[in-house]
Amino acid sequence: MITAMITATITNKPLSTTYTVMAVYDALLQQHGPQHWWPADTSFEMAVGAILTQATRWHNAELALATLREKELLQPQDLADMDLATLQQFIRPAGFYTQKARRIQYFSRWLLDQDGFAGLTKLPMMDIRKRLLDLPGIGPETADCILLYACKRPIFVIDTYTRRLAVQLGWCNPAISYARLQQLFENALPPDANLYNEYHALIVKHNKQSGGNIFIFSDR
Repeated sequence: MITAMITATITNKPLSTTYTVMAVYDALLQQHGPQHWWPADTSFEMAVGAILTQATRWHNAELALATLREKELLQPQDLADMDLATLQQFIRPAGFYTQKARRIQYFSRWLLDQDGFAGLTKLPMMDIRKRLLDLPGIGPETADCILLYACKRPIFVIDTYTRRLAVQLGWCNPAISYARLQQLFENALPPDANLYNEYHALIVKHNKQSGGNIFIFSDR
């Protein structure tokens, strides 16, 4: 069983290659198996979860989602029309609930204006991304999560776990920009939303399970 990812045998080789990046994916998949991400019943629930998990653990976001689900409020119109103070209390477990409630309402109203996720299918991926980034509180990571997991578009999500793994493998330095690190992955992989989905989910799984520790990976 592969338990980790980096050895002296690969640190002196060019690492930003399709073979190496895919080898890391294969190793993670062998160790952890398919992750079936994102854990949500609908694209809208996924997007709301991406906002709720900002600056907090997924467990806390799940608690807030569970309340919205229990009250049957995971619909854009319901959240767009809800009293803001009430929404803030419902999502309180996710932390920063004042800001996140406003972000969820901005997003819900924006999505309704786009004719829902069905309307987004008619738009080029980067047009959707630009519109998402124009919304209050939606940064590159949240926008890309929504694009990948809710819209099924091939864009690689960069988060703390992805950056940690890339630095440990010697693919980049810690100061690399979001866009440059995203480009590194996308240049080394085919533009496949299912692959990007699984790869990102596996990176998250590995980091949570291992505590982010470097581990041994033998290049073939």
